Amino acid sequence: MNDLAHLLQDLREPLMRYARKQLRNEAWAEDAVSETMMVALEKPQSFGGQSQLKTWLIGILKHKLIDQIRRHGREISSTREDEDDIDDLLFHPDGHWREAPAEWGNPEASLGQRQFITVLDACVEHLPGQQGQVFMMREWLGLETEEVCQQLGISSTNLFVLLHRAKLRLRECLQTHWFSSPRPGL
Repeated sequence: MNDLAHLLQDLREPLMRYARKQLRNEAWAEDAVSETMMVALEKPQSFGGQSQLKTWLIGILKHKLIDQIRRHGREISSTREDEDDIDDLLFHPDGHWREAPAEWGNPEASLGQRQFITVLDACVEHLPGQQGQVFMMREWLGLETEEVCQQLGISSTNLFVLLHRAKLRLRECLQTHWFSSPRPGL
């Protein structure tokens, strides 16, 4: 048990970083990580060793993050996104690209690179308020459309608009900081 406590302490900061990115609230992230640690300490036998300890903890943490979102969903900032419509910046009125996207090479090879993941995390971190929340809840936590809409008090149409805009911003950020740069970084 003592060895597990030391291992958990070593993994606390990576879990906190993950939780902060998902919740964007220090206190809620701390609560989710603390609850994750308690589960791990109370039921160490449920770790079967079929994955790395960190992977098992992130699985628990994801459930705790969803609990936090459900608990505090109405408190999450729902400020209106700035209205500089990114669609107008990227597309002509007829729907064609204003500037064709640069060749991205082999995306599967890029995914395997740690630097790419670091840049992607930074791009996600810089998404505006509700766009970031919707993207995290839907794409990273895997919540269903109905649940995200209910938690944030938005319509499914609004959710899909926010997801679309988030993906466009991520594309633009990755284009700028990864695919166009000889040495990626923000």
